[in-house]
Amino acid sequence: MKYEFIIDAAAEGQRIDACIRRFLPELPSRTAQQSFARRDVKLDGRRVKPDVRVLSGQKVELFCMEQAAPLVDVVYEDDDVLLVNKRAGISVEPDEKGGVTLTELALRHVRQKNPDAFAPVACHRLDNQTCGLLLFAKNERAEAILTRAFRERTMDKRYICLVRGMMKPPAAVCRAYLLKDAKAAHVTIHDDQIRGSRPIITEYETLEAGPVSRLLVHLVTGRTHQIRAHMAALGHPLLGDDVYGDRAFNRQQKVQGRLCLCAAQLTLDTAGQLPQLDGKTFSVQCPF
Repeated sequence: MKYEFIIDAAAEGQRIDACIRRFLPELPSRTAQQSFARRDVKLDGRRVKPDVRVLSGQKVELFCMEQAAPLVDVVYEDDDVLLVNKRAGISVEPDEKGGVTLTELALRHVRQKNPDAFAPVACHRLDNQTCGLLLFAKNERAEAILTRAFRERTMDKRYICLVRGMMKPPAAVCRAYLLKDAKAAHVTIHDDQIRGSRPIITEYETLEAGPVSRLLVHLVTGRTHQIRAHMAALGHPLLGDDVYGDRAFNRQQKVQGRLCLCAAQLTLDTAGQLPQLDGKTFSVQCPF
């Protein structure tokens, strides 16, 4: 199989192996590594190693022995919605690092069957490094219903994550205030409300306790980076989080660049507007 793409301006200066993960997210990392080992990756016609830096406009060609996985991992689909199991490392919407987005792959998926299909719209968000369940609307009516349901918190979202240390108490409902700095793509957590901050509620339950603990987290409110920042503020950063977490601990545990956070369960409630969905709970297996 042969895959090719053109480097865009957002990806300039990145390593070519990182670009391949972004532009070909359906290609398993193992497959790309094997292609580099066989010298079957070319940049503007020249065979290159994985650490080569790319420039905007350059053409990448990759030859491999196996076919890529399906565009999206479909958990459930009907005429109104597309629920997928998002892989870590792919962004839902375009970002500053470039590459193919999950929204683009969802569009390709629905238009394989119907070239004129409505462009799916993500009804909520997951960070690039977060894996798990993500819901798309497949028509305008469903988009309005689902967006409102997420805004009004009638959807129940449960996450599994790994954190540093043992939680005390082992289960709790935690309240705080989150302040977002959109320019820096960063948030801070505060015990008291300050100007511009918004209230957050994060509920957790310990599933396995130890130097690294496994938690089930109920995201009551859904703010940017809420779980990552809130758990770090509680003194128990997520494993693999190099933004809010403990980089030295991540290196010690050998999980650098791999955020241990999975949107593992979603229960739907549209108050009867999309009755085929109401009361349904979907789950995916956590990869860590």
